[in-house]
Amino acid sequence: MQKFEWPIRIYYEDTDAGGVVFYANYLKFFERCRTEMLRAAGFEQDSLIRNERIIFVVRSVQIDYLKPARFNELISVTAGIIEEKKASLLFEQFIYRGEDVLCKGLVRIACVDPETMRPKAIPKILIEQFKNEC
Repeated sequence: MQKFEWPIRIYYEDTDAGGVVFYANYLKFFERCRTEMLRAAGFEQDSLIRNERIIFVVRSVQIDYLKPARFNELISVTAGIIEEKKASLLFEQFIYRGEDVLCKGLVRIACVDPETMRPKAIPKILIEQFKNEC
């Protein structure tokens, strides 16, 4: 599958006292990108809860911090699905400033029933839309 890309401006609230992005905020940027990828494929998370009875939860994260992002910079966050299972997806994600890779990560997302929190198959239409649109 192709990589989805989403631009993000670094705000003051994203940084520590030194003007460098606080390490946990990179996970927020990854999350925003995956949410926008889902939206670009034609799905809203609240609709998926209501109509499909599914939610996506982060099961695991592996992250490497390579270079710092700083206040007021414009960065690009990418997401691409590199592994598809019945009830989970593995995303490879990168954060760039221009050509420089600032951060890279692997994020496994599990699809679960919102009431039981038990694994649930990802709807095939969702996977097909990802393949067609993103």
